[in-house]
Amino acid sequence: MTLPSELLPKSFNCQSNIYKQILHKISTLESLEDALPMVFIIHDMRDFSLIYMSKLGLEKLKITQEELRGYSDEYFIKFFNIEDVENYLPKFKAMSENNSDEIITFFQQVRTGEDGNFEWYLSGAKIFMRDENGLPLLSITMAMPINVHLHVTAKVERLMEENILLRESAHIFAALTAREKFILKYTALGDSSLKISKALNIAENTVKTHRRNIKQKLNAKSNYDITKFAQTFNLI
Repeated sequence: MTLPSELLPKSFNCQSNIYKQILHKISTLESLEDALPMVFIIHDMRDFSLIYMSKLGLEKLKITQEELRGYSDEYFIKFFNIEDVENYLPKFKAMSENNSDEIITFFQQVRTGEDGNFEWYLSGAKIFMRDENGLPLLSITMAMPINVHLHVTAKVERLMEENILLRESAHIFAALTAREKFILKYTALGDSSLKISKALNIAENTVKTHRRNIKQKLNAKSNYDITKFAQTFNLI
């Protein structure tokens, strides 16, 4: 068992009675570590600095508690896929601002594989402790590794790719006209320019021009890129 004085960083500060409650909670969790099939991580919601990581997590990252606490933003860059972080960090900020007991869930890739390769985790987080004014103080995240042999891993990767494309290309989709979205949809479905022109009652060459413009706006290199874009924005 970790000494009480080592359960929290030396720099951590809060009201005395809250501090004692935190020590009790973390100590209780630590006593269950070997029985839990997951990693738990506690962050200070005031600056999102790392407060505590369970033994399993430290072993997987091949690092000590003190070494891990020494990282600031480098923590995310060194151990996580930054694209995943950009996806779930806003959820933490919203949870803090809303100050509710909601549970946020997300997938994340962590460098816990052989040779520091990424492995997938399904994670859930919520507010763990509030300060004397009832404001969010600590969050707790439970991260469970996903078996690489399960077919769901590939689906998770596709889902994350779609989320990234959705976030990065939302402004492009919003700028498309209703006609361009119609043409994009049926182009992705494999319809010819002639068939689309008849459906819209416009000239075939007009459709061809629209298709060229759409491809340019999407920076699409192939029909696959067009199909993927249409799927991401639920056109097909």
